[in-house]
Amino acid sequence: MMPRGIRNNNPLNIRRSESHQARLNGRVSTDEDKVNIRRSKDQWKGLRAVQTDAQFCQFETLEYGWRAAFKLLTHTYYHTYGLNTIRAIISRWAPANENNTRAYIANVSRLTGIDPDEPLGAPSEKPARWMMLGIAMAIQENGTGSLDYFAMFRGWMMARE
Repeated sequence: MMPRGIRNNNPLNIRRSESHQARLNGRVSTDEDKVNIRRSKDQWKGLRAVQTDAQFCQFETLEYGWRAAFKLLTHTYYHTYGLNTIRAIISRWAPANENNTRAYIANVSRLTGIDPDEPLGAPSEKPARWMMLGIAMAIQENGTGSLDYFAMFRGWMMARE
């Protein structure tokens, strides 16, 4: 069976916001949902019109899923939050209350060959490091057998537009 993230064309398993779930469930958004709309900005390009997964976004193509992943990593995590190491990024992506964060960090570091506390560099100057980060995170999320690296490259280019 194909991993959930690949079935959803969402290689990093980007979660849906409460506000998005409220709209899909046909209920009026609460004040809390309205805060999530501003905070999550989850109006991703290429979302499937019908979202059948209650927890994770579903994209029309894998390229759109990668685009969203790289937008989050490079724009939100790097530019907005100033996160530029594997440890900082994974600690926010997969917090200790949800995952085995230490193992996630160690595996991504091992796969990329980048020390967990070494700055990755600016995405525009070191794109290969950010693509390796994305691939390693997708392997952690989905395993290794289902990744389409050409879709990842196309998603990276779409995120740059």
